[in-house]
Amino acid sequence: MKPLPEKDPGSPDHRSPARYLLWLLRVQWRSCTAGAVLGVVWMLAQALMPAAIGRALGDGVAARDERALVTWCAVLLGLGAVQAATGAVRHRFAVFNWLAASYRTVQLVTRQATRLGGTLPKRLSAGEVVSIGMSDVIHIGSALDIVSRGSGAVVAIVAVAGIMLSTSPPLGLIVLVGVPLILAIAAPLLRPFRDRELAHRELVGELSSHATDLVAGLRVLRGIGGEPLFSGRYRAESQRVRAAGVAVARAETRLNGAEVLLPGLLIALVTWAGARFAVRGTIGVGELVAFYGYAVFLIIPLKTLGEAAGKITKALVAAGRVTALLEIDPELPYAGTARPAASAELVDIASGLVVRPGRVTGVAAAGPRDAQAVADRLGRYAPGAVDFGGVPLHNVAAVRKRILVAVNEDRLFAGPLAESLAPEGYRKGDEAALRAAVRAACAEDVVDSVGLDAHVVEAGREFSGGQQQRLRLARALVADPDVLVLVEPTSAVDAHTEARIADRLGPARAGRTTVVFTTSPLLLDRADHVAFVQDGQVVAEGTHRDLLDTEPRYTATVTRGEATTKRETAERAGT
Repeated sequence: MKPLPEKDPGSPDHRSPARYLLWLLRVQWRSCTAGAVLGVVWMLAQALMPAAIGRALGDGVAARDERALVTWCAVLLGLGAVQAATGAVRHRFAVFNWLAASYRTVQLVTRQATRLGGTLPKRLSAGEVVSIGMSDVIHIGSALDIVSRGSGAVVAIVAVAGIMLSTSPPLGLIVLVGVPLILAIAAPLLRPFRDRELAHRELVGELSSHATDLVAGLRVLRGIGGEPLFSGRYRAESQRVRAAGVAVARAETRLNGAEVLLPGLLIALVTWAGARFAVRGTIGVGELVAFYGYAVFLIIPLKTLGEAAGKITKALVAAGRVTALLEIDPELPYAGTARPAASAELVDIASGLVVRPGRVTGVAAAGPRDAQAVADRLGRYAPGAVDFGGVPLHNVAAVRKRILVAVNEDRLFAGPLAESLAPEGYRKGDEAALRAAVRAACAEDVVDSVGLDAHVVEAGREFSGGQQQRLRLARALVADPDVLVLVEPTSAVDAHTEARIADRLGPARAGRTTVVFTTSPLLLDRADHVAFVQDGQVVAEGTHRDLLDTEPRYTATVTRGEATTKRETAERAGT
C-alpha cells in the first residue's frame, strides 16, 4: 500500500458534503474497490455457510451418505478459510481507506487555512478549525471505512434472498420485501439523528474556541482576577454541549435499537415460516436448518447497513463543516505575476509613507490603529493602494515571501525549537544563520538554556511573554525576506534588552529593507529614517532627533506624553 499521507491531496469537489465524500471515493477508487471486492467475498463466504451446513445435514446425515458429508464439510472448511483470509485483508484495506481519507482531509484543511491567511480568523474561530481537524476528519474516514463491509452486506442480502427464493419462493419473498421495509421504517430516525449531530458539532466548535481563548489568556485572566468568571461561563457552555451530546446519544440509541429490533422481527418471521413449511414437508430438514442459518446470518448484514447509515450521516455532517471551510475565498487572493527587484521602493499611497530600500525605516503612529492599518496594507492583509517598485502590490507574485509582517499575535509552532524558528526547513549547515538571527533578537539566553533540539509545546507556552517575543523576532529575521515589517517587536522586553536589539537589528538587516512600527525611542533613534503618522497620514519625516526638535506631537507620542526635556529624551534614546 502507498505511504500516508499523500504528497498532493488533490483538488476536492466542495460544492456539497455528498459531492465531497464522492470525490474521496473517486480519488481512492483503487483501495476502495479492493476493499469492496474483498468485503463482498468475505460476506458471501459467510452467507454460503448455512447452505453448506444444510447440504451436509440433508445429503450426508439424513441420507446416510458419508461421501457427501465429507464433501460438504470440506466445502464448509474452505468457506471458513476464505472468510478468514479475506476478512484480514479486507480489514487492512478498510483501515487504509479510513486513514487515507482522514489524512487527505487534514491536508486540505491545512492547505486552505494557509491559503486564507488573515481571512480565516475573520470567518471561522480557532475552535471550529480545531474541531474539524480532530473530530470531523474521523467521521469522514469512517464513511470510507464502512464501504467494504457495506458493499458486502448488500451483496450478501441479495445472494441470500436469491438462494431462499430459488428454494422456497415464499421465504425468498419475505426477505426481498422485508429488507426494504426495514430500511423504510428506520429512515425517519436518521433525520433527527443528523440534526442533533449537527447542533452538537456546532456547540463543540464554539466550546473549543472558548477553551483556546482561555488557554491563550490564562495569565491575563489570573492577573485581573477574571478566571472565576470565565471558568463559570465555560462550565455553563460545557453543560450545553453535554446536553446536546445526550440528545445525540438518545437519537443514536433509537437508531441502534431499530438496527436490532427490526432485523430480529424479520428473522423471527423467516424462522416461523420455515418451520411451518418443514412441518408440511414443503422443505427438508437440511433446508430448514439452512434457512434458520440464513435468518441468523442476516443479522450481520442488516446491522451493517444500519451502522453504515449512521456513519454516513455523521460523515455528511462533518463533510458539511469541511466544505464550508473549503468554500471560503481569501479576501485578497494571490494572483500577481510581477516580480519587482528586491531593492524596489515600497510606497503606501493612502498614508504617504515611502519605504526606501536597504534602510531601516521607523514609523511612529499617534494611534496604534493607524500603525496596524498601514502595516496590514504593506503586507497586503488589508486592501489599499500600495506600490512595490512602481507595481501595484496586488500584481506582485509571492507577496507573503517577499514582504513579511511580524506582529505580536504570531504563534510559535509546536515541535523542535530549531524547526519552529526556521519553518522552511532546518539543516545543520544553516545553524550559523540561525544563530546570527537569534543573537540579533537577543534570544541567546533562551536558546542556550533549552537547546535548539528542545521540544516547544503548543504556542510556546513554556516561555514568558518577553522570551516568546524575542523568539518570534529571531524567526522573522532568519526568514530574511526582501521587506521585513515589524510591529512593536520589543513591547514585552526590558529596556536593556531593547537597547541591544536596537543596536543589532540594523546590522542584521544590512542591505535589506526593514520597517519598524514602534514608539520606542531606543528603536527609533537607531532607524535610518523616521516617519510620524497621525490620523492615517504621514505628517512629519526625518531622523528621530530632528523630529524631537521640530515636531511636538511626535515628542509627545514617543515619550508617552511625559514632560521631559530634549536632553532627557536624547539620553533616554541612548546618548
